Amino acid sequence: MAADISRAGVEKAYGRWAPVYDLVFGKVFDAGRQSTIAEADRIGGRVLDVGVGTGLSLSEYARTTKICGVDISEPMLRKAQARVRALRLSNVEVLSVMDAKNLAFPDNAFDAVVAQYVITAVPDPEGTLDEFVRVLKPGGELILVNHIGAEKGLRKLSELAFAPIARRLGWRPEFPWARLEGWAAKHGGITLTERRPMPPMGHFSLIRYRKS
Repeated sequence: MAADISRAGVEKAYGRWAPVYDLVFGKVFDAGRQSTIAEADRIGGRVLDVGVGTGLSLSEYARTTKICGVDISEPMLRKAQARVRALRLSNVEVLSVMDAKNLAFPDNAFDAVVAQYVITAVPDPEGTLDEFVRVLKPGGELILVNHIGAEKGLRKLSELAFAPIARRLGWRPEFPWARLEGWAAKHGGITLTERRPMPPMGHFSLIRYRKS
C-alpha cells in the first residue's frame, strides 16, 4: 500500500508541535495514556515506548518498570530527556531518535511495546506493526491506543474532509478497524486480547495483542 504521509513530513510536523504539544494534547490523550501505562506496568519487565514524544508518560510508569523510549522528532525527544533529568527517572534506560519502522533493537527484546497515538502517524502502519512484534518477546504484549476511523455516517465524512489538513499536521484521521484486522490476519503471529473504547466519546481505542 502506497504511503499517504511521509517520514520527513511527520518529522517536520512534530518538530513544530514540540513547544506546545503538552498544552494542546496533554488532557485530550490523558485517558488513553493512563490506560496503556497501567497495562504495561501490569506486565512489568522491560517496556519499549514508541512515539514517547515529550515524555509525558515517563513519570507515570512504576519505577520498577524499565523503559526505553524512541521518537522520530528530536525536538520532542529533547523535552523528554529534560523531563527525565528533572524528575530523576532512573528506570528510563535510554531515549533515542529512531524510526518506528526500523528499530535498532534485537528480536525478542521487550516484555511489552507501547505505542500511543502512533499508528495513524507513520507512513507504513502495517510494516511498523510488524516491527513492533519483532522486538517483542514470545508471550509479550503490544499495547496500542489510537484513533479508529468511523465505518460510516457523519463522522466518517468529517474524517475524510479533514484528512488533507490532518496529513499536513502529521497524522491520518481515517483509519478503519478493518485495516488492523487485515494486518493481524496476514501476520499470523499475534492474538487480539482486547479492544476497549477510550474518551473522548469512544473515538479512540485501547488495543492489545499478544505475541505467540
